[in-house]
Amino acid sequence: MPILLAIFSDIIFGDPPNRFHPTAWMGSLIAFLSRRHPHNRPSSELLYGGLLMFIGLTLVGGMGALLARLFAFLPLPLNWLATALVLKTTFSLRGLDRAAREVLSALEAGNLPEARRLLSWHLVSRETSQLTESQVAAAAIESVAENVSDSLIAPLFFFALGGLPLALAYRFANTADAMLGYHDPEHEWFGKIPARLDDLLNLIPARLTGLLLVCAAFLSGNSGKGAWKITWRDARLTASPNAGVPMSAMAGALSIELEKIGHYRLGAGLNAPQVIDLRRARRVYAVTAALAALLFAGFSFFIR
Repeated sequence: MPILLAIFSDIIFGDPPNRFHPTAWMGSLIAFLSRRHPHNRPSSELLYGGLLMFIGLTLVGGMGALLARLFAFLPLPLNWLATALVLKTTFSLRGLDRAAREVLSALEAGNLPEARRLLSWHLVSRETSQLTESQVAAAAIESVAENVSDSLIAPLFFFALGGLPLALAYRFANTADAMLGYHDPEHEWFGKIPARLDDLLNLIPARLTGLLLVCAAFLSGNSGKGAWKITWRDARLTASPNAGVPMSAMAGALSIELEKIGHYRLGAGLNAPQVIDLRRARRVYAVTAALAALLFAGFSFFIR
């Protein structure tokens, strides 16, 4: 029940303001702990990155355990509601769809510069100023597919396994990777443990997301067979061990080619992405979210 309540509250209310959002607090904690990290000493940087993760995961997981213990004293409906409100902060269903919708609206209005700006602001970190309409649509579709795993399936998966402590701990690890997991002189060693831990935590959720996307493709009138085929063929083509799974599934589901020049080409030989494909991707995303809600709510019900 908490999972369904959390999803409904997200759909209705969206994300809370940053000053009340636990992910923003996690980001502030990571930034604070990062200020004194050593420089130009790979072994020390690596150890400090591991220490940062140990401190952060202990604090966040402990907070989740404390909240779960406190909520256990509430009568059952209030217990569910309180748990749902905290769980809701670990994922962003409405926020991701809104970001994709804004890019789609700009493309449909023929405002390519605005679509590029919104894409860069909400969804991707790559340079967008020279992207064509098709490339903007492709990048938005890729981001939606990848974030289905990171921003929805994985938090629900860890909540189903271990309640609020694991869900919050996952969100901390994912936030740390987003802030520190870069291949530049500043973060190459310091961010290595956060990045590798995030890869490890997402191994199962990413592949589960791929399977759910295949099912959603069938149910939404897209190509379930294509989603399975392209996932099996192309999921290993990305540098990330996980990102290629949902992106390949989405490429196959929509029968389109998703390419980040110089990095990967998923669904090679399929159609070039069009604006309408971003609308179709949102539909696949919505069905995937519904399937995930039913799956994890049912799992949580039967193991408790």
